[in-house]
Amino acid sequence: MRAGFITDAREIGGSEVWLAEVLPRLRARGVLPLAAFPEGGKTEPIVKRLEAAGVPVVRYRNYRELPPVDLWISSTWFPKNFGRMLKALPRPHYALVHDQVEIYYPLGLHRLYRLGYRVLKAPLLRRADGVITVSRWAAEFLTRVHRVPNVRYVQNGVDPERFRPPEPGEKGALRKEFGLEGVVALLPARFAVSLEKNQITALLAARGVPGLTLAFAGEGPLLGAMRRLTRLLGAENVRFLGRVSRMPELYRAADLFFFPTLGENQSLATLEAMASGLPVLTSDIPAQRELVTPGVEGLLEAPTPGPMQRALVQLSSDPGLRARLGQAARKRVLAHHRLEQTAAALARLLERA
Repeated sequence: MRAGFITDAREIGGSEVWLAEVLPRLRARGVLPLAAFPEGGKTEPIVKRLEAAGVPVVRYRNYRELPPVDLWISSTWFPKNFGRMLKALPRPHYALVHDQVEIYYPLGLHRLYRLGYRVLKAPLLRRADGVITVSRWAAEFLTRVHRVPNVRYVQNGVDPERFRPPEPGEKGALRKEFGLEGVVALLPARFAVSLEKNQITALLAARGVPGLTLAFAGEGPLLGAMRRLTRLLGAENVRFLGRVSRMPELYRAADLFFFPTLGENQSLATLEAMASGLPVLTSDIPAQRELVTPGVEGLLEAPTPGPMQRALVQLSSDPGLRARLGQAARKRVLAHHRLEQTAAALARLLERA
């Protein structure tokens, strides 16, 4: 079976990382994947990874240039592009939904996001032959709230050999390389205008917690504003690491994963941290509840400064608790969220489609 995965991405996001990890594993399961990226942009690292793994990649200027396949699966950053793909590419045509189907903004503003999704994207998803998403919660939400038919989910997975706990002595050496000290709470996320990763709450919660270092990893249009706010608040325990290419090593240098996010579908960063043996402190929202059981793999709190700060104090002062939660987090990934499981489930779904 030939399956074409097409994206409109001009930079690398979680959905592009997903393609690079999952597509090469489909070949052993009877699915021959093709990846299609638009010309230009900043996706060359993902393209090279796919080609090195034996996955054919097409750079397209228009959809007429694309070769024939048995099934198209579209992943888009912009709804209008999915509408164009539906018109131009032959059926069957599925939508691959990685994005946040809900963002829990405060003060009722999440209703505006839901309205925008209902108007701009949900009608297009209803026109597809099927929808594939990456969490049980998102599949149920799209079906119940946005009335999208034929939604299936394939849980995200990560490579537990690449994302693993540190060997003896490895953590100390890595902390020196990254310039980190104290109890390190890691938050890897883009500083996006949408504010969905809630870095401001992270900054307010971590400021002044004794012995804690908050390490931000990522770039984005609001990075400069966050640096200025940090200086204004006098938060001396905050480090900005910028774009980090060695994320597995950075996870191994950290002590806990701090992620007060307002919106996820199924967070790859959370799974990477869990596979690395890190305890998770994250938001009590449906997508994160699907990954973290409170008191087992981590702590779930309201995504506001007060509750998050109290949890940070608890975790930073109790290394035994961090170790217990981190071990359980990795165990959960090994049982339910390995890449091989994701690829096998996706292959079965595509064959049925």
